[in-house]
Amino acid sequence: MSFGGIAGDYDRLRSGPAPAALDWLLPARRDVVVDLGAGTGLLTRALADRAGHVIAVEPDDRMRAVLAARSPGAEVLAGRGEAIPLPDASADAVLISSAWHWMDAASAAREVARVLRDGGRFGILWTGRDPAAPWLRPDDWFRSPDPAVQSGNGADGDSLQYEGRRIDLPDPALFANIESQAFRFSRSMTVRDLIDWLMTYSRVITATDDVRAAGRARAEAALAGLLRDGELVEVPMRSRCWRADRAPR
Repeated sequence: MSFGGIAGDYDRLRSGPAPAALDWLLPARRDVVVDLGAGTGLLTRALADRAGHVIAVEPDDRMRAVLAARSPGAEVLAGRGEAIPLPDASADAVLISSAWHWMDAASAAREVARVLRDGGRFGILWTGRDPAAPWLRPDDWFRSPDPAVQSGNGADGDSLQYEGRRIDLPDPALFANIESQAFRFSRSMTVRDLIDWLMTYSRVITATDDVRAAGRARAEAALAGLLRDGELVEVPMRSRCWRADRAPR
């Protein structure tokens, strides 16, 4: 729930997914598409012209207020991955953008399977910096004083690593046609917005003022030798995706 305190900055600075990622994730039938853990609506708005009806589900009141104000046309509901406020077999697709790692995998997978119609699409994606970019090193700049807190992006069987957490993927018994894919793109940002964006991640939000200030200073020093303040830079990004279809009941 730490993101609610910076909901406006989150919406302004975070990136929506690569358009190609949505083309890959969405099924042919998309009359009702659910954005689960919708945050401030970055994915919700990207779905607006791709689905007949978009339902955005978000637990944080502050995030949901920004979501409702900036996502006209979407149905906005309070709820969470473990308790989706929708009937059985009512959705053609359920997508989760940069939020699956905050959910209980077993409970959320069962809820998604309940809400999806047979053959409906379940999609999970994470959109962030491309870790292959050698000059963009937030793990060094915003490092935790606790050496036990690490960051990683490697896949490992039916789990993966994201921001230092081991992420369990959904139970394959509930789903079929499981695939994964990554989509690279770029976004233009000023140096200041780039640094502000890197400070919207939970381990920075929840750090002490001293740790955040030290991280910003390291980032500013590292980027000063590469870019001028106010200059636009193309930031390499990646949408990392997982998709599956609801197995027949």
